Amino acid sequence: MSTGARAGTGARAAGGGDFVLGIDVGGTKIAVATATRAGRVLKSDRIDTLAPYGAKQAVERALRTADRLRAETSAETGGVCLGAGAVSPGVVHEDRIMFAPNIPGWEDLALPALVRDGLGLSTVACANDVRAGGVAEARWGALRDADPGIFLSLGTGIAAAVIVGGRVLGGAHGAAGEIGYLVHDAGDTAGVASGRAPLEEYAAGSGLARRGAEVLGGAPDAAELFASADPRARELVTDALDRLAVQVANMAVVLDPRRIAVGGGMMASAGRIMAALDPRLREMVPFPPELVVAHYLEDSALYGALALILDEVAPTDT
Repeated sequence: MSTGARAGTGARAAGGGDFVLGIDVGGTKIAVATATRAGRVLKSDRIDTLAPYGAKQAVERALRTADRLRAETSAETGGVCLGAGAVSPGVVHEDRIMFAPNIPGWEDLALPALVRDGLGLSTVACANDVRAGGVAEARWGALRDADPGIFLSLGTGIAAAVIVGGRVLGGAHGAAGEIGYLVHDAGDTAGVASGRAPLEEYAAGSGLARRGAEVLGGAPDAAELFASADPRARELVTDALDRLAVQVANMAVVLDPRRIAVGGGMMASAGRIMAALDPRLREMVPFPPELVVAHYLEDSALYGALALILDEVAPTDT
């Protein structure tokens, strides 16, 4: 179910204590973990992305964290790291990452080479974070036996992973599921060609924060807006969720999924989000899918990174 760029193959036969690394670089946080060949996390850590300071420092700090966890895991298990999976927003290629504007300079990175060279590993798998999260949910989580299934990620950005026949749909250009670029009403005249992501700018965490600052002043984040009793904040969130729900219903009409699993950082307000999505699905979709909370609420991408590299090193016990 690998969905992105690869670098290196041919890991040696794994010993009992050998393990893999997973790295998830998001717009606000970087999560890193080591795991057994069965996908059981051994050690993990999370650091801030510090996105305004650019891509270079984010990569360097992610790799330092990964190297430390690798050393600690090796010392405790007596095993070696067989490879690393790394995921990020955008469409990941060998030499660049397209449509990933939240970290300055991120689009210029050759992520597979940076991970391979930075960690001295020959086996590396890199992919989009949400599609990797779909791999994890299909393999271990809320989308097991769901065909088709949709993993909907609501966080700093908005995207989806479509699972068909147990595999994540990549699309002709590796951009399937980039629903943040959906036009949310007829007034949208600027889209991806103009550097815009209409639905994401309106309903994602980053879009809500920007719009909240315009309406309320200050610098509220999405969590604060969800929790606010201010009628202006409540109206802003309600409207954003209603427009999101329309698009999710449209996606369900097109794909006829068996199940939709919703995850991401915004799901700290899961009750309100699910209450907005469910009525739209039941009213507008000919065969309404089951709507569930994702198994990996905030760590789907990290588990996805682990799943990707486990596919590459040919585990014997997953």
